[in-house]
Amino acid sequence: MEKAERHNKRMQKQKSIVDQQVEQADKDQGLLLVITGNGKGKSSSGFGMVARALGHNMKVGVVQFIKGAFSTGEEAFFRRFPDDVDYHVVGDGFTWDTQNLEQDIASAEKGWEICKAMLQNPELDVILLDELNIVLKMNYLSVDKVLADITNRPPMQHVIITGRGAPEPVIETADTVSRIEDVKHAFRAGIKAQKGIEL
Repeated sequence: MEKAERHNKRMQKQKSIVDQQVEQADKDQGLLLVITGNGKGKSSSGFGMVARALGHNMKVGVVQFIKGAFSTGEEAFFRRFPDDVDYHVVGDGFTWDTQNLEQDIASAEKGWEICKAMLQNPELDVILLDELNIVLKMNYLSVDKVLADITNRPPMQHVIITGRGAPEPVIETADTVSRIEDVKHAFRAGIKAQKGIEL
């Protein structure tokens, strides 16, 4: 009985703290979210938010950098919603596969023109820039230019940036940053990428 009472008191105190925080959070604005780190699940998290936005009848833009050399399950799925998802794949594959700096830079610049158009479109509620962090880390695009374009977007538009190695200015500018840790990965045990999990 004492244990239950102690639990109830802790939960009442916790509820009071949370209620106060919710009451103080009264601003409404478009967010810049960054999902980075060496762990698996960055793109998965971004696409989860895309699904959530569609559930709220929001319009979404997706630009996938880097992954252009192979088809992904998320691309196959979200292309089923052409009226609600503006989907573009602009990469040529992993940088160690292309081995062509000029080509990678040209692809990134071409892709960013698509991003810029999305960032100027007030009809898009959420934009996912998948693997953009890698492009910025590799200096294929100017971090300052990218952040300027993102900053000048419509005030209620949400932007999600994924990819390992997020540059510090991107982290500083973001409203929400999640860093996914690599604790253990099946690939290091010799298990190839699996459909529905990595692909």
